[in-house]
Amino acid sequence: AEKTRGTDIMSPMKQRSTLSSTKVILISIMMCIQATCIKAIQRNTFRRSAFVTAVTSSPLKRYETSKKAIYHPLLLQATTRSSSTTTTPTTQNNAPSPNKKTPTTGRLRRLPVVKAPAELIDKARKTAKYVKADKAIKNAKKRAQKEGAETMDAITKALCVPLRDIVNGYKYEMKHLHPFEKVVADLTARARQKKDGLTLMDVLNEIHEARKEILLAGKDWTAAAKNADSAREASELILEGSERLYDLFNDLASSPVTNIIQLQKSLRTTPAVRLDTPAVVLVGAPNVGKSSIVRAISSATPEVNNYPFTTRGMTLGHVEVFWNEDVRATTSIIPDSDLSLEPTQSYAFSQLCQIMDSPGLLVRTEEGDRNEMESLTLAAMQHLPTAVMYVLDLSGEAGDKCSSVADQLQLRKEVRARFPRRPWIDVVSKIDLGLVPGAKEQLEDILDGTPYIELSIQENTGVDELKVEVMRMLGEVRVVLDAMAAVDERSARPVSSTDK
Repeated sequence: AEKTRGTDIMSPMKQRSTLSSTKVILISIMMCIQATCIKAIQRNTFRRSAFVTAVTSSPLKRYETSKKAIYHPLLLQATTRSSSTTTTPTTQNNAPSPNKKTPTTGRLRRLPVVKAPAELIDKARKTAKYVKADKAIKNAKKRAQKEGAETMDAITKALCVPLRDIVNGYKYEMKHLHPFEKVVADLTARARQKKDGLTLMDVLNEIHEARKEILLAGKDWTAAAKNADSAREASELILEGSERLYDLFNDLASSPVTNIIQLQKSLRTTPAVRLDTPAVVLVGAPNVGKSSIVRAISSATPEVNNYPFTTRGMTLGHVEVFWNEDVRATTSIIPDSDLSLEPTQSYAFSQLCQIMDSPGLLVRTEEGDRNEMESLTLAAMQHLPTAVMYVLDLSGEAGDKCSSVADQLQLRKEVRARFPRRPWIDVVSKIDLGLVPGAKEQLEDILDGTPYIELSIQENTGVDELKVEVMRMLGEVRVVLDAMAAVDERSARPVSSTDK
């Protein structure tokens, strides 16, 4: 009895000991997870600490008063918004909402996934097979009526719901696109319209109308099966009604769904440019060597050929830049190719920056005469916070029809006048081929003492100097982006009691 009593007394103690050990293990795991999260947060904080300190002190005054400041349209909008909010009393009614989302890029890749018409029909057939007769109903006629009605309803939903999701998903994503991606979607749809005469909204409206017709037909067949005069008639209505719905889907929805799939392939190939990462866009006439430069200084591999309009879309490459605490780049490497290189100086952190190759521009008498590729280049410059590398080929080998020396110089004047406040560098490429007599003097007259780089990718002339200038411009854009982030953060702060 004493032995049994001792066992009874020790059992709760053992249980408490086991529970305590379990708690210790769980607490240890939680502490490890917490330490890991804290380290990750500290690393991200350290990476931006130098810029947050520089931006929160007095960056806006320097941008507003200095003649040599980096003026960017988005920064000017941000500073104007900030100054207006500081000069006028802030109330609960006119305070900006801290939860308001700003448009970001990358939504074109989040467009609804559209399946092929054949896949949608196959899925509807499989869905119909899952509908079983209700054995709890003893009357054969009523059992067949219920099975027929549920089968037709399941087929109707399987065909109509994907069509509804396509229309609603596209309209939502298009409404919330970043301005640059809105232009990309519009240009892609415009190119498609030239091919078959249909716009994106036309295709979506066709899908919407097809869905309504299929839904009405499905309701009619469902009602017919529900009111069948016999079990045999209900079974026949299932076979006939399902095939009629499939045929109706093929007649009305198959073509517009296929058009959406083809359009989506073009939209999804658009590179997702990060708005919070410095970028340089290469601009110039066709066949002046932009793609070769992008290959030389970034990870991108655009097509390089000796004919106009080789680049038929935006090509995005990356270069890893090492920053010091003074917001200056110490060195850079090309990802996946120069991984063995290490910066020779100390740095605060590294960042993947963006190098964009764009389609060539032509001299136009009217702005509306530009094709979709030219409009894409101008949209990138207008809506994205980028520096500009303007590339010229003064060798005379670019072709007089599209890229004569006179046209290139005129185009340079027009583009620079349109974007006068962007960080900018002029590059004369293909100098190994020589220069057209008098072209260099004409360029220097236009530049009026502004330095430029003479470049030859074939002979590796000027490449290192170009990389240094690219890092300098990326640093300027970096300062602008941090200032914009600080302005947005301050303007979206919650209203305190002192503000009222």
